[in-house]
Amino acid sequence: MKTIVDKQKIENLLTRAVSRILVKDHLEKQLNSGKKLRVKLGIDPTASDIHLGHTVPLLKLRQFQNLGHQAVLIIGDFTAKIGDPSGREEARKPLKDLEIKKNFKNYLYQTGKIIDIKKTEIHFNSKWFNRMKAADFYKLAAHMSVQQVLKRADFRKRIKAGRDIVSTEMLYPLFQGYDSVMVKANVEIGGEDQLLNLLAGRKIQRAYNKPEQDILTTWIIEGTDGVRKMSKSYGNYISIIEKPAIMFGKIMSIPDSLVIKYFRALTAISEFDIDKLENDIESGKINLRDAKSRLSFEIVKMYHGEKKSKKAEREFNQVFQKHELPKKISEVTLASGEYNIADLLIATKMVMSKSEARRLVTQKAVKVGGKLVDDFKYTLKISPGLMVQVGKRRFRKLKVK
Repeated sequence: MKTIVDKQKIENLLTRAVSRILVKDHLEKQLNSGKKLRVKLGIDPTASDIHLGHTVPLLKLRQFQNLGHQAVLIIGDFTAKIGDPSGREEARKPLKDLEIKKNFKNYLYQTGKIIDIKKTEIHFNSKWFNRMKAADFYKLAAHMSVQQVLKRADFRKRIKAGRDIVSTEMLYPLFQGYDSVMVKANVEIGGEDQLLNLLAGRKIQRAYNKPEQDILTTWIIEGTDGVRKMSKSYGNYISIIEKPAIMFGKIMSIPDSLVIKYFRALTAISEFDIDKLENDIESGKINLRDAKSRLSFEIVKMYHGEKKSKKAEREFNQVFQKHELPKKISEVTLASGEYNIADLLIATKMVMSKSEARRLVTQKAVKVGGKLVDDFKYTLKISPGLMVQVGKRRFRKLKVK
């Protein structure tokens, strides 16, 4: 496929959901020259699914693909063992090879919902790091000082709090930079919290006598709480493989202040239409609830198709406008007896941990039999047909054996 030189599309690529470009004039000149660029995005398979926050750089990579450039996806099966320290308040727990392998299979399937996998060059960075000898690592490590690494805000925060910084975390930017050397990247994409890692890529390329890549960082997306960046560890994430009804409901729950940001960063709707929608909201021509419903519909359609998105919209309206229960509610069979509320939520697979259960109870998001549960020590004897509800979207009906 030949590259496409389209001024409007290039402008959109360089501005929409973009926080910073280095070096913008150079990248813009390259795009307008018709040269086919090698555009790199690295993903560490540290979890089993991708959430909407991850999709922002992936959607940007798809824009490059649509203009005919070569997408280069790095699966960090080696670096996942360390974990990217960007924005982390503590070191990640080491992952086992089997867990990483399982995760990257899920990642490839999920990224295929956004980018054209068949036209994507895919590399696993263990391919070159597993071949490196101690002398090669020494050479690589010599290209960054400890002082440079400790300038990171996340590391300074940890030092102040008395939390450990593992030495391998200090090497992480160098490993990411070496990936750029190995794939001959012209451009690297990443979230704005990745900037220091991406800059390390330029430094390492220069040290290995390779042309320096341009850098494009994308917006960080706040999660459903509207405060912290979307993250599984914060419980404020929306997975792209959520069931359509759950995804629709979660998007409907975001703060009003995020609606336009989500439209720009997470959908393919034109800037013109988003500008018009924003003006209509400000003038009162369209209410925010309707705008949010359209946002939910568009995002669910991207990952599940139009038919399932329409069904999710109907179900949401049925539950929240007419105050009816969903037509289909999952049933869970449990052994008879008494259950603490945390144990009940875990047994019904509505939460994964007691800490998550505690948070939901504290937030007054749990109901049993239609009654609010706000005491974490609450214990009940279960009965057939009992309804357990978490938030406004998740329901379980109990069967007792």
